[in-house]
Amino acid sequence: MLRHVIAPVRFFSQVPNEIIRHPRLSANAVRLLLWQLSLPQGADQPLWETAERARIGKRSFTLAKRQLVAEGYVFEWKSQDEGGQWSTTQMVSNVCLTAEEAVVARAGLPVVVPPTDVFPTVGEPKARSVGRSQDNTGAKTDHPPTRRVAEVALRSAEVTPGQVPAALVERGAQALAALSHTERRLRLTGSDVRALAPLAGEWLLRGATLRDLRDDLTAGLPERVHSAAGLLRDRLLRKMPEAPSFAEQEPVACAAPRAADMRECQGEHTQPRLFTPVAGERLCPACRQDRAEAAQDASGAIQATLRGAAAVRVALRGGVAG
Repeated sequence: MLRHVIAPVRFFSQVPNEIIRHPRLSANAVRLLLWQLSLPQGADQPLWETAERARIGKRSFTLAKRQLVAEGYVFEWKSQDEGGQWSTTQMVSNVCLTAEEAVVARAGLPVVVPPTDVFPTVGEPKARSVGRSQDNTGAKTDHPPTRRVAEVALRSAEVTPGQVPAALVERGAQALAALSHTERRLRLTGSDVRALAPLAGEWLLRGATLRDLRDDLTAGLPERVHSAAGLLRDRLLRKMPEAPSFAEQEPVACAAPRAADMRECQGEHTQPRLFTPVAGERLCPACRQDRAEAAQDASGAIQATLRGAAAVRVALRGGVAG
């Protein structure tokens, strides 16, 4: 592979290779991020305006922004002034940041980002510890499992997919997917979410709320998680709430998740707008009201035109009769 490169002398931006080669960012997400990073210092241009200039569609922009937020490249803060007006502050970064690091960067303080490649510390070899190996008596001893292993095995045996209602399994899958999008250290694949959904549904069946599930799964996370699915499975089994007694159990009424019934409005909006259709509508209530008012105004104009034409005919007839 031959390559011919001429380094630009001006109008260029330095971009880390991990952004260009990111395995989870789409082409639109990379283009949106690079375009935003290439703007001059102090430029106050929101992401949706950058997407319009980059000719990125509404749906593609929504997906690209969601990916950038999930990977820690885009952050947003909403604030309300004394008059009650809400405003949104956006920040883009050329490196992945946590929520705490983003707050520090927003304040203008330096952020120390650890290197991505970790090598073992180089040191001098030490002498062998004094001691001897354990005598082999030839007898096999079976050690009982520890309390933690026995507890996890017991609870894993209690949790079977057939005992959890399908609606709770679906809600558990949605909670795990949302957690995977908000916490970059807990990235899950679709198969991981489906495999862990019955455990999360068991939490909800035992009376835990979605907030309890999120707090217990994210409390005290290490700086680097090598296997998000393994860590979540361990915490789901180890921290699972106690099963209520038969006297305390009540029938669980599971409402269908509202997010599954929501639809994106097909009207003209600067930003995507979701709404819940009642009878298969494709426009949100605001767009339907605007169209109804426009149709009413057009009908009024037509009626006025017809009345004017009738008046002209009456006047012409009167002139002819005179």
